Amino acid sequence: MSDFVPDTWKSCPQCDRRLPLTDFYNNKSRKDGRSFYCRSCTRSRLEVDRRKRGVAPAKRPAVAIPEGMKWCPQCEEVKPKDDFARAKAKASGLHSYCLPCHNKRSAEAKHRLYGGNREYHLRRRYGMTQEDFETRLAWQGGVCAICGAPDPEHVDHDHEFGNVRGILCFNCNGGLGQFKDNEQSLARAIEYLKETACQLVLVHPGVYQLVSPRRERRLSRTS
Repeated sequence: MSDFVPDTWKSCPQCDRRLPLTDFYNNKSRKDGRSFYCRSCTRSRLEVDRRKRGVAPAKRPAVAIPEGMKWCPQCEEVKPKDDFARAKAKASGLHSYCLPCHNKRSAEAKHRLYGGNREYHLRRRYGMTQEDFETRLAWQGGVCAICGAPDPEHVDHDHEFGNVRGILCFNCNGGLGQFKDNEQSLARAIEYLKETACQLVLVHPGVYQLVSPRRERRLSRTS
C-alpha cells in the first residue's frame, strides 16, 4: 500500500479556482492549516470590510523609494529608515509611520480611547483607573503613604507580582526602587542613619560642634 500524499491544491469558494496551497494564507485554526479563501480573494474581502467600516484605502507612494529609505503614509514623506521605530511584527522590521507621526497617532489614540495619557498609563501598567487612584489616595488621607508629603502622584507596586501597594511621592517611590524593595537593606540603612546621625557636642563653653558617632571628632586648635 502506497504512503498517503496530502493534496497540495485547494479550491477557493469565492473565485471558484483550484489553486496551489501556497496561494492561501497560513491559518493554524483550520484543519488544513490554510485560509478559507485564496490570498487574492482574502485581500479583496478585507478591503470591502474596511470600506464598510469607514476605513480609507491604504495610501501608496507616488515615487520609487530609494534603498535605505522608507515612505511614511501619514506625512507622505520619504525618510531614512532610522527615522522609523523598530517593529518585530512588521515584515520590514519597522513601523509604518515615521517617529513623529507614530508618536502623534499614539497620543491621539490614547486621548480618543482613554481620555488621555494618564488614564492609559494607569490602566496598562497597573490595571487601575484614575478614579481608583483618587479613591486609594483619599484612603491614605491625600498624602504620601511613607513620608506624608501632600498630593503624591506615583503608584507604588510589587515588582514580583504587580500588585498596587500605595501612592507615593517621587522621592519615596524612587527610594524604594533604588533599594529594590529589599527589607534587609532598608533595615540596615535605618540602623546606619541612627548610628551616624550627627549630634551637637559642647567643645568649649558656648561652642558646639556637629559630630558623627562613627567619625572621630576633630579637635579645634585651641583644645
